[in-house]
Amino acid sequence: MGGEKDKITMLDKCPGAATIRRPTIIVKKCPECGVEVEIFSDEMQVKCSTCGFTVYNDLESCIQWCKYAKECVGERAYNRYMAARKKENEINGEAKDNNDK
Repeated sequence: MGGEKDKITMLDKCPGAATIRRPTIIVKKCPECGVEVEIFSDEMQVKCSTCGFTVYNDLESCIQWCKYAKECVGERAYNRYMAARKKENEINGEAKDNNDK
């Protein structure tokens, strides 16, 4: 029971990875100037075209914990997401360190 066929079916229907495999557009307000900014659901950040402020996507994903993530979304998307997540964590760590001073 189970096996490779079940794993492939699960990967095809994983709801957590749907917006990574088929990105959608999210409209957010720039916190700096208030203009609407479009960002794809699989992007971590985008620059505001009006003021240049970096607007971040609140991207929480199963990629962070699922052991099938790389197979499910593809190696390229997985690596891009993980690199962006690492950068975000480094930025947040620096901001926290600066607030502690």
